[in-house]
Amino acid sequence: MTQIFDNPAEFADEALDGFVAANRGYVARVDGGVVRSTEIPAGQVALVVGGGSGHYPAFAGLVGPGLAAGSACGNMFASPAAGQVYRVAKAANAGGGVLLSYGNYAGDVLHFGQAQLRLNAEGIETRTVTVTDDIASAPIDQLEKRRGIAGDLTVFKIAGAAAEAGLDLDDVERLAIKANYRTRSLGVAFDGCTLPGANHPLFHVPAGQMSLGLGIHGEPGISEHPMPTASQLAELLVSRLLADKPEDAGERVVAIVNGLGTVKYDELFLLYGKIEKLLTAAGLSVVEPECGELVTSLDMSGLSLTLLWLDAELEQLWAAPADAPAFRKGSMSPRAARADVGATQAGVTQAGAVTEQPTVAAAELGRLAVAVLAEVRDVVVEHEAELGRLDAIAGDGDHGIGMRRGVDAAAAAGIAASGSSVQRILEAAGEAWSEKAGGTSGALWGSAVIAAGQSLANRETYASADAAAVVKAFVRAITELGKADPGDKTMVDALLPFRDAFLAELDGGTPVDRALAAAAAAAQSAAAATAELRPLKGRARPLAEKSLGHPDPGAVSFGLIAARISQFIDSELASVAVAGQLPEPAGNGA
Repeated sequence: MTQIFDNPAEFADEALDGFVAANRGYVARVDGGVVRSTEIPAGQVALVVGGGSGHYPAFAGLVGPGLAAGSACGNMFASPAAGQVYRVAKAANAGGGVLLSYGNYAGDVLHFGQAQLRLNAEGIETRTVTVTDDIASAPIDQLEKRRGIAGDLTVFKIAGAAAEAGLDLDDVERLAIKANYRTRSLGVAFDGCTLPGANHPLFHVPAGQMSLGLGIHGEPGISEHPMPTASQLAELLVSRLLADKPEDAGERVVAIVNGLGTVKYDELFLLYGKIEKLLTAAGLSVVEPECGELVTSLDMSGLSLTLLWLDAELEQLWAAPADAPAFRKGSMSPRAARADVGATQAGVTQAGAVTEQPTVAAAELGRLAVAVLAEVRDVVVEHEAELGRLDAIAGDGDHGIGMRRGVDAAAAAGIAASGSSVQRILEAAGEAWSEKAGGTSGALWGSAVIAAGQSLANRETYASADAAAVVKAFVRAITELGKADPGDKTMVDALLPFRDAFLAELDGGTPVDRALAAAAAAAQSAAAATAELRPLKGRARPLAEKSLGHPDPGAVSFGLIAARISQFIDSELASVAVAGQLPEPAGNGA
């Protein structure tokens, strides 16, 4: 368990600050992560990597000459927000374009993708290569659905060396794609990891058992097996990877035995020795292997084996020098310190900072929005642990804490924007939610809250048609960004019944508050029904069988929030009526 911390919610930021303090010769802190503190040649491609914290040496430990130019660092096991990726890439850019590379997880894809759009719109040519090395997460004919684990290192090293050699963005991208295609990994766990501040691991492996096919975010494996001997484990890992090798595989491979946090070097070396003998017996030559902790998962008891099949081009780049805090190869000349580092680390501009004169109606609705955000925060706090436990069944267990971080920030941003129109308040809240929560839920909720604010705008009056429009805008933002369909076992499975019930009630002449109550009930019922579904999206997808019988945490959290908002609106109307201030009926006025 993690013992050293003040506030678990600040663990990732404070750990990153300490990492920078210990490695100022390599990295400098910027808003959203780290960049090289030494000069980057003008015109060089900037490789920007990243993901959630808790994986050191990945990702900040791989920033340095011959490797990455910067790393966007999210919270514990949560993808960095789009704004964080954008600011790190801006600070790392040296004029040669940016290559973003990260593990293929839904939250990372959303946030890095949004940052890429913004960078390209500003004239900074940006490409993306996702890492998809984990053979346990999808079959060989669905390589694009596989997640990234310790194969991050091979892709980052090849791309970083190509950039260091002065190759242009086209070639750096091409080589990263080739390295990813030729990389395969498989991991095992002997017990789960524990998030800072938690008093129990995200999962346990039964005594005498081993979990096969784990992820690096605290996800359990896809199957359990009797605990093998070292020789049996080596045979299992090698045979599975060789059976999945790329079509154009040669006879020279890089082998990486990676400890996930608790399995230490003597055990890793012992296993590597057995793995090398098996690879040699299979007619393969092992080239410059790595054995140690390279992509970890906090204190997880586990390890993984990665194989990169080389060709002449990749072998030269793998052997090229690199000098980062946690990965050094060969010898590189000292680099001068960057004089301008940190100059581009200004924080995200909140939409609420825009000067405006709100209408009376928009200001009144804004005050209600601030109160609703406080209610949403309260219900998330109340159910944070429950949501985390539910997410840990087939995911990484961070849904509760991620929602808590997001809604805490959103509620605070709403208060800071008080007095503005409902549009400005919700835009500020949505920006803050996305920025602080990270992960898939952060991107979705942040975008949806912003869309709701933009739909309401700054009008002189509001009516039930505006309530219908805001629900449609909220739903559209989530479905268009997340790309989930009904039945995928996501928040969408509760969101669409909410929308349909709300609109049907309004069309039938029901007042907005009663329509909201009916919609909230539909959402909660639909969320409970997701227990019978198998996940087809997100981190839980490889663990579909474990997920059966348990509702989706995103759908559950949406149902809880919808119910709390409905209850709050009911109580507000009741208190106004008791005070004798209930306005004259105005049809379906909102």
